[in-house]
Amino acid sequence: MLDLLQSLRRRRTPATAAALAAELGVSERTIYRDIATLCSHGASIDGAAGIGYVLRPGFVLPPLMFSDDEIEALVLGLRWVSQRGDDALRAAAADAHAKIAAVLPAPLREKTRDAYLLVGGESRPAVAAPVAPPQASVALSVLRAAIRGERRLAIEYLDMRGKVSERTIWPFALAFFEHARIVAAWCETRQDYRHFRTDRIVRAHSGDDRYPRPRRSLLAEWRKRESIPEQL
Repeated sequence: MLDLLQSLRRRRTPATAAALAAELGVSERTIYRDIATLCSHGASIDGAAGIGYVLRPGFVLPPLMFSDDEIEALVLGLRWVSQRGDDALRAAAADAHAKIAAVLPAPLREKTRDAYLLVGGESRPAVAAPVAPPQASVALSVLRAAIRGERRLAIEYLDMRGKVSERTIWPFALAFFEHARIVAAWCETRQDYRHFRTDRIVRAHSGDDRYPRPRRSLLAEWRKRESIPEQL
């Protein structure tokens, strides 16, 4: 029902039960049933079978729920605004974060406080034309899942000279720069902290093996050694 509600929120025109069922991977009968249930909880949904349904604005179904990816997107966006916006926008980002956290269940609220998605500084002068970050061979979702789960990550990494090396790393942060994405990790091969550009990670495999230290401990030590400010 939450997925159905979100699908209706995204639409500006009526959606038929068939279209909603195809999008959500359920039967039309399920759509009819769930729309009736949402209406019984106060959702104002206009429409009828064979015509389509549209959700009137203003309905919120508590408690507010987000997926891990949605939380990470919100936190990263708010962190970007808190660093790059003017005084009013920075204050608004802090207020928005507090409002979102206030209505989340405790486990999800804690995830909004995780700081492993970082906003990097500008890597080129402000007058430079925008350039998209290089395309990564490995999906960032794989890297984020390893960070979130505190999992060892076996990677093949292409250095600046074109040489590929195999590494086992403990990834604990992912920084989003304007022209690059950087994984901060403890490297078992080098026995030290290292930074890896995501577009140079040729392959990555994460198993069920957790690395031995808490992610937050690694992040705090890395910040101290690299003189990384807390607001990054």
